[in-house]
Amino acid sequence: MLTRQRKQHILKILKRDGNVVAKALSEELGLSEDTIRRDLRELAAEGLLQRVHGGALPASPAAADFAARQVLAPEAKVAIGGAAARLIRPGQVVILDGGTTAVQVARQLPPGLQATVVTHSPSVAVELAGHAGVEVVLIGGRLFKHSIVAVGAAAIEAMSQIRADLYFMGVTGVHVQEGLSTGDLEEAYVKRALSRRAAETIVLASSEKLGVASPYVVLPTSEVSGLVVEAGVPEEVTAPYAQLGLSITRA
Repeated sequence: MLTRQRKQHILKILKRDGNVVAKALSEELGLSEDTIRRDLRELAAEGLLQRVHGGALPASPAAADFAARQVLAPEAKVAIGGAAARLIRPGQVVILDGGTTAVQVARQLPPGLQATVVTHSPSVAVELAGHAGVEVVLIGGRLFKHSIVAVGAAAIEAMSQIRADLYFMGVTGVHVQEGLSTGDLEEAYVKRALSRRAAETIVLASSEKLGVASPYVVLPTSEVSGLVVEAGVPEEVTAPYAQLGLSITRA
């Protein structure tokens, strides 16, 4: 089998099964694991998959920059943002992550809501500037232009002074075994620090983020409280997360 044919076969299995196991594939094709691993490395370099221990998972399409993500699944993000906004109760302190779905949460907060929103996203802060009942605490630091959020030591230091009721987390990958992940190391540290400052962490997960992975792990999936997903996500997709004890909110 030619290299091009092997790679097409790998991508076909990845689409069909949601993962590739290098050992099983090498046995199926009668090739060495080194050959399969080389193919996986090359496909990963092309952004077509995410390598993990023992094989590969689909790469997240949500790893694009902020501008590109604004046109990715816009209707789903609006629905998820509205469902997340309805989870917030009067008087709560809520941490709202950066990202396009988080902007939708801010945009859809009830006009009469009295609450405090802590965010390291200038985009979210600007969205809430006109909301009369929401006090906005903006965390500063180095601006990570890819996602339009503050990162770095200053941001993490500021977070240590916060004790929140809810944290709405955005990630680029959500996987039962491989955890919650994102495409930047500093961003992963910031998200982990924010989660540790909240009583509950809820992940905003449009369907393209489910069952895929990005390079940097934020948390094991079992360490968050729930997911907010689109109404149309099949039950068999969300069932493994529910089995971990996560609440599933359908938008």
